Parts: sequence; structure tokens; C-alpha cells
Amino acid sequence: MLTVEQNEELTSVGPSTPMGELLRRYWYPIAFEEDFDAVPTKTVRLLGENWTLFKTPIGGKYGIVAEHCPHRRASLTYGVVHEDGIRCGYHGWKFDFDGRCVEQPAESDNQNFRDRVQQKSGKAQTMAGMVWVYVGPDPAPELPRFDVFVMDGVKDCGYTTLPCNWLQIMENSVDPHHVEWLHGLYFEFLGQTQGFEAPKAFQKKHMKTGFEEIEWGILKRRVLEGGTEENDDWKIGHPLVFPYFMRVGGAGINQMQIRVPIDDTHTWTLFFSTHSPKGAELPVQDRPVFYEYLWKDEQGRFITDYVEGQDTMAWVSQGEIIDRSQEHLGRSDAGVAMLRKMFKENMKKVADGKDPLGTIRVPHDRIDLPCEKDKFGAEREFANAWITGGSMRYSPIKQELLDLHEDAWAARESAGTSA
Repeated sequence: MLTVEQNEELTSVGPSTPMGELLRRYWYPIAFEEDFDAVPTKTVRLLGENWTLFKTPIGGKYGIVAEHCPHRRASLTYGVVHEDGIRCGYHGWKFDFDGRCVEQPAESDNQNFRDRVQQKSGKAQTMAGMVWVYVGPDPAPELPRFDVFVMDGVKDCGYTTLPCNWLQIMENSVDPHHVEWLHGLYFEFLGQTQGFEAPKAFQKKHMKTGFEEIEWGILKRRVLEGGTEENDDWKIGHPLVFPYFMRVGGAGINQMQIRVPIDDTHTWTLFFSTHSPKGAELPVQDRPVFYEYLWKDEQGRFITDYVEGQDTMAWVSQGEIIDRSQEHLGRSDAGVAMLRKMFKENMKKVADGKDPLGTIRVPHDRIDLPCEKDKFGAEREFANAWITGGSMRYSPIKQELLDLHEDAWAARESAGTSA
């Protein structure tokens, strides 16, 4: 149980807050490259602030500046994009990629005035079909090239915006026991009452769970009923990647779950997957396929007959921000307690002028994260369940994904290498 003040410290992401200052030390995906195919600018909201993200017309370079012009506060999203920056459409003030005001047409004889104007800005890069931004202090760290984003395979990504604080979603990532209940018993109950067969892969009881601090965050392990510590779920496990990712996988599906803090009460959630089943012939893909997944029906009720829909119900029904002064944590919540401690320690690091956990200062090609491959000991069943019983059921390439995994399995089975 936390005090009201401790809860506010953990959940407030705006500028000059302890958590906000910590979170500004990381890169975030905030848009898709395809968003800029027809228009060169887009308003985005990140960490409680509105920004204008823009792309130059010839060089294709991305930049990000605070949305409202410091002159008369018009939106720069409706400005003119140049190769060296962006110009406000209202009075023509121009800003470079570092937010310096380089032109004030009606103030051309007043350079001292121009030199005193600085627009807040950040850095922007592309990776895996997404535009990533950094809006913290210089020098910016390297954009982490985690394996899921850069490995070969067929990539798709479901996304939506949820009306709740990002932290309650992240705490779910270190709460393994919810799987057998929310995705097990509850799923089975819905199947019985609504006439469908719930996947069996999620219904095994957790016999043992473990959490280990690693260089990227927290490694989560489990032993399921009928399993041993030699199974992938314990021997390898999968990580919460601090501060806002979770890396999961199995059965040829590699996924990064992403929780971008829009502000204190809204989170952009993405399930980015790379499909690379062993033995598959991978088709050429120009860009990942992005699609919005649904979590409420036409009557405004939660859609709970698939895994991420069940998670969304749990996250959002807790309220915009959980009142943690009213909760009662037990021994099974050891991962949640560890994560809160990790945030507190890293807020202090930033306050002391140090780099927080997972900061990368060295250029690199790829970062491989530990992640189990034999998920729940039921690879073939699990791949089908994950695609048809998760957010991927909304993917426009769902059938192609099912065929990809089935063809790969059949090829391995024929060759005697399905294990």
C-alpha cells in the first residue's frame, strides 16, 4: 500500500515531475512512417505535452518541436516544412531542428530578440516503420535496436489509445498469476456462456514464479503445473524492459508490448510482432502492417473474448489512475513491488545527474533480449491461439500469418524437426 503522495510521484509524467524527468531519458515510438505519406506534419502528445512532428519534403529527415509557436501560440503543425526546419504559418517565424529561432520576418532588424527565442525540441529517428522521438536533455542516448524491431520476419502491429495511466499496464507485466485466472478461468467461463472454445494454453496453474533484476529491467520466470525448471518459461523467461516495454514470445512469434505514456491518464499501447517460425519461407515486406484493435463494443462494453481485451478490461476498469493507497499487495505481488522500487531508484539516479537503467551510449546493430521460445509447452496450439485469440485477430493479414506458421510447422514435421 502506498500513500497518496507516493502514488502521485509514480504516476505523474509531466515536465519537472520526478517520474516525468526519468521518462524523458528514453526514446518512444510516437507515430508511423506511413502517417507522413500524404502530409508532412502531425500533432502528437507525449509525457503530458503536445508536439509537432514533421518530415522534410526532400531529405525525409524527421524533427520534433513543441506544438505552439512561442510568438502568438499558433500550431506549428499547420506550418511550412523546410529542409532545415519548420516555419509557423501565422507570421513566418522559422525554427531549426534544435528549436532555435532562425528567422522572424517582421523583426528582421531585431536580431537580439530572435536570439532570445528558443522552442522546446527533441530528436526523431525511424525504426521498424515507426517514428521514434527523444524529448529529454542532451546528449541523447542511442535509440535501442531491440531484436523484435530489427530481426527478419513478417511484422505487424496492433495499437490503440487507452484511458488509463501507463504504470498500471506496466505493473501487469510483472504479475504472472493473472494469466491462469484472467486468461484461463475467466476465458473458459466466457467460452461456456458465449459458446466458443477457450484456449487451453493459458489454463495451467503457476507452481512457482521468480523475478530477477537484469541490465534491461526485470526477468520474469514461471514453472507451470506439469512443468519443471528445465522448461523455457523458467530456464529462460522473458523480460519487462524498463521502463515501458515487455518482451514476450514463443512458437515463432516475437513480440514487444509497448506502453507509451501520452499523459497521466492516457496510454498508447502497441503490440509489435515479428513472425519468423523456424523453416518458414518469409515473404518480402516493404513495411510492417499497422492496424487498430478494438477493446469496446458498440454498447460501450469491454470486449473480453480475447487475451488483450481481457487485459484492457483489467487495466482500464481500475480507473484512470489506480488509488494505490487502497490496495492490498500479497506475496504473489513480488514483481509489482520490485518494479516500484526500480522506478524509485532510477528517479533518484536522474535527480543525481546519472543515467538511468538501460541507457545506451554506444552505437549498435541489435540488442538480443532473453525470451522463451517453447511457450507453455504447447508450440503449435499456442501460435494459433495467439493469432486468433489475441489482438492479432484484428490484423488485416491474420490469415497470412496463420498460413505462415502452419506451413512452417508442416514443413518441419515432414522433415522430422518439429520439436
